Amino acid sequence: MSEQHNDQFETRLEKLQKVQEKGYQPYLTSFDRKDEVQAILTLDPGTYSDTMKLAVAGRIRAKRMMGKAGFLQIEDDTGRMQFYVRRDDEGIDFDIVKALDLGDIVGLTGFPFLTQTGEKTIHATSVVLLAKCLRPLPVVKEADGKVFDAFTNKEQRYRMRYVDLIVNPEVRQTFILRSRIIAYVRSFLQNEGYLEVETPMMQTIPGGATARPFVTHHNALDMQLFLRIAPELYLKRLLVGGFPKVFEVNRNFRNEGISYKHNPEFTMLEVYQAYGSMNSMMELCERLVTGACMEVHGTLKIPYGDETIDLTAPWERLGYFESIEKFGKVTLDAGMDRKMAIDAAVAAGHAAHLFKECRSVWDVADVLFDETVEPNLIQPVMITKYPKEISPLARSNPEDPRFVDRFEPYVAGREIGNAFSELNDPFDQKARFQEQVALREAGDEEGGYMDLDYVRALEYGMPPAGGMGIGIDRLVMLLTNSHSIRDTILFPLMRPEEGEADD
Repeated sequence: MSEQHNDQFETRLEKLQKVQEKGYQPYLTSFDRKDEVQAILTLDPGTYSDTMKLAVAGRIRAKRMMGKAGFLQIEDDTGRMQFYVRRDDEGIDFDIVKALDLGDIVGLTGFPFLTQTGEKTIHATSVVLLAKCLRPLPVVKEADGKVFDAFTNKEQRYRMRYVDLIVNPEVRQTFILRSRIIAYVRSFLQNEGYLEVETPMMQTIPGGATARPFVTHHNALDMQLFLRIAPELYLKRLLVGGFPKVFEVNRNFRNEGISYKHNPEFTMLEVYQAYGSMNSMMELCERLVTGACMEVHGTLKIPYGDETIDLTAPWERLGYFESIEKFGKVTLDAGMDRKMAIDAAVAAGHAAHLFKECRSVWDVADVLFDETVEPNLIQPVMITKYPKEISPLARSNPEDPRFVDRFEPYVAGREIGNAFSELNDPFDQKARFQEQVALREAGDEEGGYMDLDYVRALEYGMPPAGGMGIGIDRLVMLLTNSHSIRDTILFPLMRPEEGEADD
């Protein structure tokens, strides 16, 4: 905390103590808030009367005192409005009013009138301090509403989201839209006949994705557990059990890096359809995303950064290796070994150091895709024909078993989901698990585990199925024109500030 903020904190604390010395309780238990600012602002001035009784609560965002009277600007969750306060009015404790600071939460009653300049205002008949704001709010530019001062620091805004929400209405709007998007997703799937379910967040075997898990311990059972990296294997167990369509909006945890598009704790939608396939999921994906876009924007052409994204279906289809050849100018083949793949990439002009950690042609392809393909996938596209080696849970393509029936939707330069025709052959699945275990034993921390119970479930018979995961945070990024995933998560994971506990 800066020296200036320390001084202001002490000044506000002194005001609080003086109020308490007068016998006033500055932290009340409730207030009968009957009216919202926006509803009052829509009233016809012709209906105004001094017999109207309005009750509003909110934060003080501006204060102007002029001798025996003054004006307070109050903000609630619907908007801002001006209040007029006069010393001589019965029911007004003017000393309390003068002691109020910007940011204080107050409750006011009164009646509406128009000022000489025509501004809609409420003449206050009572003012009650509901909660004292001891720390000064960041200064806000009046011209465009953007924060300056120390609060331009994005890290601080993420750490102190409660302050960010107070001073930046556009941030509140992002999370209002997030709620609407998730509500739409649930409603859409329920109308399609999908059942919403819940699956374990603590698992004995982390599965359903390739990722490094968080590890915890259950004391009573004295056993190691993992926070889930995906709910997939549990949801598919439900297909075995007879549910034809299931979905879950779930929190996942992956012990990996943090970036503008990755947070260790994130929200996913996973959906599974018995007797479906990659193709049914592709069609479902397009309808769900375009429907969510129409729900919050009313159009399928939306701004994202400097681009205009057109989500109109159908989206382009492009093969995985085809995309690398198109954007990376490298022709790869599933039959190549590591050296052949690296030589082909270097011959096409790519720096050799990019591939020093690669162990196979698939690793080389993954690097080339991240470096050359992904940034160019601005308009929506379905990337298809993924190699079997990097798709341990997807069904092999019957025409070319080296590849699987899988797609990933990309928009605005990033993947927003993953889907495929599900593998329901227990023998093939067990062999895929064994390959993942071998990778783990060779030192790959993201290598998968053997889940014999899931294999046993498949041995009871799982119908052919389509499955899909969509990153809710990334979908919200797209539909709210947010560059960073942290802008769509209320409380993203942050490294603690030095001395934070003492501040």
